[in-house]
Amino acid sequence: MQSPAHYRKKIIHIDMDAFFASVEMRDFPQYRNIPLAVGGNEKQRGVISTCNYEARKYGVRSAMPTALAKKLCPQLTVIPGRMQVYKETSAKIREIFARYTDLIEPLSLDEAYLDVTQCPQHHGSATLIAEAIREEIRTELNLTASAGIAPIKFLAKIASDMNKPDGQFVIPPREVQSVIDQLPLGKIPGVGKVGLEKLNRAGFYVCSDIRKADYLELVRRFGKLGDSLWNKSHGIDPREVTPHRQRKSVGVERTFATNISSYDECWQVIERRLFPELQQRLVRHSKNQNISKQGIKVKFADFQLTTIEHVHQRLELDYFRDLLEQVLRRQNGRDIRLLGLTAMLKPEQEMRQLPLDFCES
Repeated sequence: MQSPAHYRKKIIHIDMDAFFASVEMRDFPQYRNIPLAVGGNEKQRGVISTCNYEARKYGVRSAMPTALAKKLCPQLTVIPGRMQVYKETSAKIREIFARYTDLIEPLSLDEAYLDVTQCPQHHGSATLIAEAIREEIRTELNLTASAGIAPIKFLAKIASDMNKPDGQFVIPPREVQSVIDQLPLGKIPGVGKVGLEKLNRAGFYVCSDIRKADYLELVRRFGKLGDSLWNKSHGIDPREVTPHRQRKSVGVERTFATNISSYDECWQVIERRLFPELQQRLVRHSKNQNISKQGIKVKFADFQLTTIEHVHQRLELDYFRDLLEQVLRRQNGRDIRLLGLTAMLKPEQEMRQLPLDFCES
């Protein structure tokens, strides 16, 4: 368990409120005060990218199939996204961040970590800095943001969700452990639905349950997740705010307007559409196009997602044939609604250490 004096960092997590939908409501007044979602067309089997808070009252959520969202909220207005506008707005938000610190770690277009430990503005108060950033976003861009302030990263992210929308929450060093002890494990970043179910079956519900458990037993039963939770439950998160995050993978996928089911149908999509797109993206994101794995993912009609990967150091179409055969063994008569390909990139440090002839082979 860390002592309050151990925590010297001042970290802010900024999370824009319903970002895509808020940009649309800002630019088009007719979308204000009605349930609104940005996402795919219902007839094209799309999913919701984001929705405003009016829509959330009906249970509509991000990543939800558009058809289901319309059932929950029949009056929901669904519009296509304008990604270029969102990117331009995101760049302006980061310009505001840069007025306070160079240590900015974007997580997506609408959220980022900021390390303001050395920031001299507002007498070095992270609370006041977060308030100033949110006010500048409001006055200059007519958008709202929420913020979490804490001495460690995972708590700052959790805190930004505690007073949404258009609010902020501070966890000072002296309160870190008491806040952590009460945290439900499902609130911890990285704990998914399946992992949470396993933890609950083992009698773990909040972080204090983990803190009281035996470390070796946790690792034996839950592997890396057990190690991560043990550290977080003791207030240990040494990760720095890193401005340049290395891309770990490149992927493409297609959600079908009509389900497909056969190997031949899947292969046709892979050969004609997905693989050429993956090649193009790999060229953009990896200069040497060196990968560690290539993989395939399938979402079946019952929304179960399954993935399979193959260790291979060069992107090659023929290797997806075997991967497709393997993944379809899990089909069990179900139709397929989504098909995707991924390439896992080699770490830059590993690439620098490889001999030149290996890189060129």
